[in-house]
Amino acid sequence: MKTNLVSEILKRVASRIGAKVELDPEYGFAGQVTYKSGRRRYFRASSLDLNPLGSSEIAKDKDYAAYFMKNMGYPAIPGKTFFSDEWCEVIGSNRNIDAAYTFAQDLGFPVVVKPNSKSQGQCVAMVFTKKEFYAAMRRVFKKDRVALVQKAVSGVDYRVVVLDGEVISAYERIPLSVTGDGDKSILELLKQKQEEFNVTGRDTALKFDDPRMVVKLKRHGLTLNSIPALGARVPLLDNANLSSGGDSVDVTHAVHPGFKEIAVNLTKDMGLRLCGVDLMIATNISQAPGEYWVIEINSAPGLDNYSAIGKKQAKIVEDLYLKVLQAME
Repeated sequence: MKTNLVSEILKRVASRIGAKVELDPEYGFAGQVTYKSGRRRYFRASSLDLNPLGSSEIAKDKDYAAYFMKNMGYPAIPGKTFFSDEWCEVIGSNRNIDAAYTFAQDLGFPVVVKPNSKSQGQCVAMVFTKKEFYAAMRRVFKKDRVALVQKAVSGVDYRVVVLDGEVISAYERIPLSVTGDGDKSILELLKQKQEEFNVTGRDTALKFDDPRMVVKLKRHGLTLNSIPALGARVPLLDNANLSSGGDSVDVTHAVHPGFKEIAVNLTKDMGLRLCGVDLMIATNISQAPGEYWVIEINSAPGLDNYSAIGKKQAKIVEDLYLKVLQAME
């Protein structure tokens, strides 16, 4: 049986507190935790038995979450939802793809297009032209009947993970890129990167035919067959999700107290115990809060982001999941 990394970690660390983890025999994604006290808790992949259902459902809906965050004074990114033609017909709305384009023009290009309720960076794209906009929206509508169009903001992308009023992890998220060696094409470098992921145990599967890569490369006069110069870094995606191949830099011990307070308060205000708070910060997270935006929140944040980098990082991740197991009891 092949299990996902979170299941493997939870099963491994459970014995440290005298607990037992039983996984579903077919996929290993769903698990039952039995504690020494006899209490049972459950998880499915990175969705853990911690957060209230209502708060979790709001967190999964990017637009609803942004509304409530903004209502409480947090700097949510300006945006609006629009619907597929089929869903417009069902709910009697005229907020279709054409209305979305008009809204994007009012925001000013570039804008970010994303599914309203999907995770892991699926179909997230920064678009600069009408053609790119319509193509990105159609890709979204294949995954979700609701698309979110947002203003594009720039800065450094971070995820801060909060558990029961404490920041337990923070890392900078860097979008997928390759670095040229003067010999291999971008596609060859991508395949090499996938091999490195496989060797280190990282379960990210890169999509070599991702249309977002093609568009971004074209914007810079490149293709997947282009050969970057030695040392030249070529960004391939605009979103920094680790599940899309992005990299992470641990900054847990560098987070300014002001940003810790923001992440902890936001998590509490959204009714969550465990939360991944995604921030775009104009400067960096070690400095006192100035200009920043809340990109979104995640009620089922994966904590395994750098476990494959080395033994030290793997130990950190195991300790984080041990905290989660203890909190679940």
